[in-house]
Amino acid sequence: MTDFLKYRIALSLIKGVGPRLARNLIAYLGSVEAIFLEKQDYSRVPGIGRVIAEKLQRAGLAEALKRADREIEFIHKNNLKTLFFTDEGYPLRLAQCDDAPLMLYLKGDVDLDAGKIVSVVGTRRPTDDGLALCEKLIADIAVRYPGTLIISGLAYGVDICAHRAALRHQLPTVAVLAHGLDRVYPPSHHHTARDIVERGALVSEFLSGTMPDRPNFVRRNRIVAGLCDAVVVVESAVKGGALITADIASTYSRDVLAFPGRVTDESSKGCNKLIKTNIAAMIESIDDLEYVLGWESSTTDGQPAQGSLFAVAQTSEEKAVMDILRVEKEINLNILVVKTGIPVGKLSATLLDLEFKGLVKSRPGGVFKLM
Repeated sequence: MTDFLKYRIALSLIKGVGPRLARNLIAYLGSVEAIFLEKQDYSRVPGIGRVIAEKLQRAGLAEALKRADREIEFIHKNNLKTLFFTDEGYPLRLAQCDDAPLMLYLKGDVDLDAGKIVSVVGTRRPTDDGLALCEKLIADIAVRYPGTLIISGLAYGVDICAHRAALRHQLPTVAVLAHGLDRVYPPSHHHTARDIVERGALVSEFLSGTMPDRPNFVRRNRIVAGLCDAVVVVESAVKGGALITADIASTYSRDVLAFPGRVTDESSKGCNKLIKTNIAAMIESIDDLEYVLGWESSTTDGQPAQGSLFAVAQTSEEKAVMDILRVEKEINLNILVVKTGIPVGKLSATLLDLEFKGLVKSRPGGVFKLM
C-alpha cells in the first residue's frame, strides 16, 4: 500500500501532468506504477509532448519518488488521509472539474460527498454588517438543514467567520488550505483549525513544506468552488480572491449567490458586480439560497403539494432523471449527477420542477425518490 501511495504522490509532482493527462498515462500504460518503469514509450500516450516526456525520464521520476517517500513519512506520522483522483472516495463534485487535483491530503474526518455543501467566501476586511450576514446565514442553515457542510479557506475576515459560525452551530466545516498540512496560515487561526479537525477537516493538495505563496491561493480557490453545490459571496471589493472563486464556480456550473450592498460601499462593489453581470444571484436570506438550489419545501401548511394526475416528464433532463429513478427507486443527488452527466445547478432545478409536478419527492441528505 505504501508503494502504491508513493507512485500516486510522485505522479502528482510531475509538472504538466494534470488529471486528463494522468488518466491517459494510466490507460495507455496500464497502471500508475507502470508510468515509473524503465524504458517506457511515452510518445504513444495522447497529450505527451517532448517537454513532458523529458520530465518523465528516469532521473526526474527518481527525484519524484524520493520526495514521495518523505511525504509518506509525514502522512503516517500525522495520521493524514489521502485521496487519489481515481479513488472511490474522491469527492464526486470535485471529480467533475477538469482541473481537479490528482491528490488531496486531509486531516480530520468529514463526508466530502455530503448531501448539501455550501462554500462561503468574502473579503478579508468585512464590515460588521457583513459578519452579521455571514453568521445569520449559517445559523439559519443549521436550523433548517442540519448536517450541511460549510466550506471556506481559513483566511482572515469572512472565511474565518464562516468556519467559526459553523462550529458554533454544530455544522461540519472544511478549510481548504493554500499550503501543506504541516502549518496553519495565518498562525492566529491555529486554534480554530484544531477545532475544525474535530468537526470536519483541513484539506490541501499541497505537500508538507509548501509555503502559502500567492499562486497557491488561486489554486486553493478552485477546490473551494469545486467541492460545493453553491458559492455564497458575503462581501468583496471589486477585485479579490472571493471574486476569483465565484468566477471559477460559474465555469464549473455551480450556483453563485452574492449579498448586495450600497453602491458607495467598497466592500460590496464586488458582490454588486457579480449580480449586475449575472454571474451571481442576489441573496438576502436563506430563503433565496433555498430557492436557487431547489432546497425549498414542496409542501404548504404541512400538506404535500398536489401534483397533477397527468404530469409527465417533458424535458430531456427530466426524462433522464425519471428513467434512473424507476430503476434505482431512490438515489443521492451526487450519484445522480454522475449518472446523468447534468451539472449540479441544472439538475437541482430539474428535480425541483419534478417535485412541483408531484413526480419526485426529496428526502433528508440530498436523496430523491419517486412519488
